[in-house]
Amino acid sequence: MTTLLLSHPQCLEHQTPFGHPERADRLRIITHVLEHERFSDLARDEAPLAEVAQLVRVHPPEFVERLQNATPFVGLVHVDGDTTLSPGSFDAALRSAGGAVFAVDEVMKGKASNAFVATRPPGHHAETATAMGFCLFNNVAVAARHAQAVHGAERVAIMDFDVHHGNGTQDIFWSDPSVMYLSTHEMPLYPGTGALNETGAYNQIVNAPLRAGDGSDPFREAFEVAIMPRLRAFKPDLVLISAGFDAHERDPLANLNLTEADFAWATKKLMEAADEMAGGRVVSLLEGGYDLEGLGRSVGAHVMALMRG
Repeated sequence: MTTLLLSHPQCLEHQTPFGHPERADRLRIITHVLEHERFSDLARDEAPLAEVAQLVRVHPPEFVERLQNATPFVGLVHVDGDTTLSPGSFDAALRSAGGAVFAVDEVMKGKASNAFVATRPPGHHAETATAMGFCLFNNVAVAARHAQAVHGAERVAIMDFDVHHGNGTQDIFWSDPSVMYLSTHEMPLYPGTGALNETGAYNQIVNAPLRAGDGSDPFREAFEVAIMPRLRAFKPDLVLISAGFDAHERDPLANLNLTEADFAWATKKLMEAADEMAGGRVVSLLEGGYDLEGLGRSVGAHVMALMRG
């Protein structure tokens, strides 16, 4: 079996204002990097459109309808100060969520060893009924609920190493003992959540905040001490990754100093745990990462680790 790469050109049609960090060039640089011959063994497919029935396991139907109705025919509509809708945004968001669902299907059915979903807009800031922080639908939450509803996964773990805390994912699963959310992130930083004492209704939320200026050593220590023991104790049936690469030292939106080697290391640690208890089942979804060079190098390292290279 191989690593599956999912993307779709429609994700380029989600337009943001000039100068906005979450831009189509992010996907273009990832596509360029993954066209290199060292990634020739990737299985590749297009992300399908999510079905409304898949979205409403996480988001209320009226929220989905509200986003669809707010999508303009021309120009841009602001959802909040950071988040916009363009004519292509709703379908791009459906591709992001649909890619997450399809990746779960392929991995849970054993058709792929693991998967990376290179789509946009990202998702981990989207709360149950609130689009925010560049995010429309919470793709990783949709993936987790699909794994449970369709494939019978009893326990799903979500590891989020984006530099910004995934407030939406934490909010959605706060009172659900069947989903563990684990996060390394910079604090204080947008969106202001992710303190150590935010542990969920069943102690299944694990936050390991880092400080501005932290680099490889504090990040890896947080992984080894705070994240991996809790992940292994949870014994998930599936490991999902909110793979944000904005903790890279080059990124303009944060102040951590990771390199692509750190993302490769973290990926391998998560795969080791998945091998032990989840049949190796890992699905990774693109979140942040806003310096194009840092993003491209980091995604390359991440995907190569998924390929066991």
